[in-house]
Amino acid sequence: MEKSTGFMTTTALIVALGGFLMGFDASVISGVVGFIEVEFALTKIQLGWAVSSLALTATLGMMLSGPLSDRIGRRPVLKIAAVLFAVSAVASALAPGFVTLVLARMVGGLGVGAALVIAPMYIAEMAPAASRGRMVSFNQLNIVIGISAAFFSNYLVLALGQSDSAWTEALRLAEWNWRWMLGLGTLPAVLYFAALSLVPESPRWLVMHGRDGEAREILSRVSNAGQAERELQEMKDSIVAEATRVRVPWRELLHPSLRLVMTIGVSVGILQQITGINAVFFYAPMIFEQSGIGTNAAFMQAALVGLVNVAFTVVAMAVIDRFGRRPLLGFGLTGIAACMLLLAYGFGGATYTLDRGALERLPDGLDRGQLAGLVDRTFDSDTDFREALDESIGHDAARQFESQLVSSAIDVNPWLILFAILGFVASFAVSIGPVMWVLFSELFPNRVRGVAVSFAGLVNSTVAFLVTLVFPWQLEALGNSLTFLIYGLFAVVGLVLVMRILPETKGRSLEELEAALVKS
Repeated sequence: MEKSTGFMTTTALIVALGGFLMGFDASVISGVVGFIEVEFALTKIQLGWAVSSLALTATLGMMLSGPLSDRIGRRPVLKIAAVLFAVSAVASALAPGFVTLVLARMVGGLGVGAALVIAPMYIAEMAPAASRGRMVSFNQLNIVIGISAAFFSNYLVLALGQSDSAWTEALRLAEWNWRWMLGLGTLPAVLYFAALSLVPESPRWLVMHGRDGEAREILSRVSNAGQAERELQEMKDSIVAEATRVRVPWRELLHPSLRLVMTIGVSVGILQQITGINAVFFYAPMIFEQSGIGTNAAFMQAALVGLVNVAFTVVAMAVIDRFGRRPLLGFGLTGIAACMLLLAYGFGGATYTLDRGALERLPDGLDRGQLAGLVDRTFDSDTDFREALDESIGHDAARQFESQLVSSAIDVNPWLILFAILGFVASFAVSIGPVMWVLFSELFPNRVRGVAVSFAGLVNSTVAFLVTLVFPWQLEALGNSLTFLIYGLFAVVGLVLVMRILPETKGRSLEELEAALVKS
């Protein structure tokens, strides 16, 4: 590995650890939802709030982090994000109730918003055009590794809590399982804060603040001296041109010259979330439990989701600068739509029947006499089955033992459900997952990049919050099949729209893209 390549790769990997923290902090809640729903006696909307509260403040973090990084620098903002992650992890683990847990998660959301915006922005401002897509994708790779690590750590805490080891009993892993799941996020946050001391400030930010010598030195470590000088001059020319323009930070995004890039950015930002990726990531064990495989197997299959996500993100990184952004989006969105429709079909064909043998295998805490009226009755949908359970044993008992009741009654092909979910995750990971952040780093001109990326990220995070908030309610009120059908139809519409308006951006400098896409 050449020295310049090694320096750029090392720098990108360190900065992209913010993506790991984002992925871990966001997805670790997937293993927690079943426990806090019972312990805190939450409604489905409250459960959605516990999960989505992080996305809510991530929206605020995105809005503030871009302008703040223009003022104080990219690296200081990332250090602030690391501190917020650590505080959130500790406070979440110690939360005595629902409100405290939500507030603690909201603190972490500020860090998520900052990391989502600033880490890819920093990498794009450092990386040469030829390798920018791959380098920016390091951030998405770290996000998915963080998601996978959260799934595995959740499964590990659950499995260790069920062992008879003296040390696990001393740590009370069985009693405090969900608290340990959340608290483990402190370790990578501390590591990230320390590692950020090893990376320089963004050269573009240095040029913006008149520190050309420092910027030249950093660029010379990324490229050869001649290329570094050319890139420095391009940055200076861009900033000089920017100084001649009247800048209104937010209102300028509505200027007709930015209409195309803002339409693309907002459309891609909405599409990435409205197809249901956060519903799968944040509620994976809950979804798998709906197929009747049981809690432990559901956690294990959720870990498999994380592995597939990592593997296909690596594939995307390998091909994104070879095949381009448009082909990956077209291929991936087609797969997303097909797998969501397959998932809707699989759950749509499920039936629910409690026979006498299944009744005997239910937990002792259930009153089997109250369930006698349901024996050998077949229900064609999960919503009808839940309504019958509510009438027989009451809403609270039905929710507390929902996993066991569904596992005992459902007749569905669990392999079809697993295949559809893994196919959906693979399609997302190889396309719109990493491609969205690459496009965000490429589309917007330098003079509004901080504000524009923050706004596009704001839209993306807002949709993520809404999807995550209502998903438990959707499953309860609409049923599994209709919920996933809706996501599949969104993917079909998004595929048609994005393919009509998105140009190819691979291999073009930020200045070339600005000249082509932003009309004067």
